[in-house]
Amino acid sequence: MIKTLFDRSLALLLIILFSPIYLIISLLILFKMGRPIFFRQKRPGLNSEIFGIYKFRTMTNEKDENGELLPDDQRLVGVGKFIRSASLDELPQILNVLKGDMSFVGPRPLLIEYLPLYSQKQKRRQDVKPGITGWAQVNGRNAISWEQKFDYDVWYVDHHSFWLDIKILWMTFLKVVNRSDISSDTAVTMEKFEGSS
Repeated sequence: MIKTLFDRSLALLLIILFSPIYLIISLLILFKMGRPIFFRQKRPGLNSEIFGIYKFRTMTNEKDENGELLPDDQRLVGVGKFIRSASLDELPQILNVLKGDMSFVGPRPLLIEYLPLYSQKQKRRQDVKPGITGWAQVNGRNAISWEQKFDYDVWYVDHHSFWLDIKILWMTFLKVVNRSDISSDTAVTMEKFEGSS
């Protein structure tokens, strides 16, 4: 209950404080990439219940001659690349925290298609609310393997506390300032999870 109260109170405060930033980013996306401004996608939350996650759009909708979207690295350019590198694309998720779908700290909400690929241990990451940031994010983010990420997620499920959350939030702030671990070694985001070997 303390965590929920903290999350929603902080979310409301940050939405008010960040409103000028929301406006500036929205205008940048509108004029540089067009509509839509926001990216919304279904993700699994607590106990694998599905909710809609919000992000600022960072990729163009450019397609090849066959009508297929170009690869991520060709669509993540200009203002979108800056927004992603500064982690500003995550700001709309504060609304998810205010709604109660997410927490500020917890395992990142991944794709629905990954759910049947999890091992029994990996499924335990769904035992807490997903977060905007988490233990895996401050220990490597997209620069570590999926298995390492899931190990960090499950460790958090077993050890989460208010003070651990405060520590993770502070470490996240330092990561954002340094813009570290944004991409994997082989992609501009993170390769798709295809199950553990």
